[in-house]
Amino acid sequence: MANSLLLTTCSLLLAAYCLQLTACSLLLKLESMIEKIFELSELTDTTVFYGINNNNVHLIKNLHPNVRFSARGSIIKLAGNEGDINNLYSIIEKLERYCIDNNTLTEENIIEIVKGSEPVEIKFENLILHGVNGKSIMARTANQQKLVKDFETNDLLFAIGPAGSGKTYTAIALAVRSLKNREIKKIILSRPAVEAGEKLGFLPGDMKEKIDPYLQPLYDALQDMITPLKLKEYLENGTIQIAPLAFMRGRTLSDAVVILDEAQNTTTMQIKMFLTRMGLNTKMIVTGDMTQIDLPYAQRSGLIDALEVLKNVKGIAKVEFDVKDIVRHKLVQRIVEAYEKRTEATAKLRLIKSGESTDSKIN
Repeated sequence: MANSLLLTTCSLLLAAYCLQLTACSLLLKLESMIEKIFELSELTDTTVFYGINNNNVHLIKNLHPNVRFSARGSIIKLAGNEGDINNLYSIIEKLERYCIDNNTLTEENIIEIVKGSEPVEIKFENLILHGVNGKSIMARTANQQKLVKDFETNDLLFAIGPAGSGKTYTAIALAVRSLKNREIKKIILSRPAVEAGEKLGFLPGDMKEKIDPYLQPLYDALQDMITPLKLKEYLENGTIQIAPLAFMRGRTLSDAVVILDEAQNTTTMQIKMFLTRMGLNTKMIVTGDMTQIDLPYAQRSGLIDALEVLKNVKGIAKVEFDVKDIVRHKLVQRIVEAYEKRTEATAKLRLIKSGESTDSKIN
């Protein structure tokens, strides 16, 4: 009886000792756990980074089962062993950099980065940036490439040429790249609100709804380069501003890339006002097509005037696009060429008639 009681007592003591060891082990484990917060950059598109239905988040969790991973908005919380957390923190930094640079983040990219190998990137010559879904946006023609090169060394550029030559699209791509590289803080896009020949009359809605139809080509280009949610965020917080030229008066535009589109439809006073808005750390790109001037017949184009006045000023570059740069439907190039031939023929005819008229007066 005494032996049985002794064995029971020993068993209870042993069980209590084991429980104590387990409690101590858990306590030590809890003490060794830390929490760390990672905040995604404002340049990171969270919808791309987290993936559809948070698929990327689930994959990261599965690949790091020893770390508690929670994400809300731009904040990621990590909890676990210090070594595990530091390792995952470093991986998240690499994932974010890849996401910003390439505008995409697939499960294959994540697995490669977690394994320690860099994702295979297909290098394209003359790549400007990666657009939505990783689309490669490149300078496709010689003059587009010249615009990219001149952008690096000049603060004011004039890009002149026919419709469809990619001058505005390339300019906006350069602006978005500068924003992603943190070279600037904002992008400002503007164009004069001039009707293309027809009279539209009264437009319904508030100010934004009235001017948006004139600015739609700029929205179209941005939607190729920035996902809808991120573009909406940029427009709301002022990182990207789209406004008619009249709204530029009185402003100083600093830390920005500023693009004036359809500049052939500005007056001499308007373009002077625009060019003198340039502040510190700002680059300006002025685009236009001399063959599509919609100003009243007697009104001189501000773009033509500015090119004459500023032709010898240092720090200003001019890139002239032609029909060979047209990257729209192949018919567009033929259409532009046909109109150019007709314009040249008309000019020659006028010159001949003018000569004949002068001769008759002399006789």
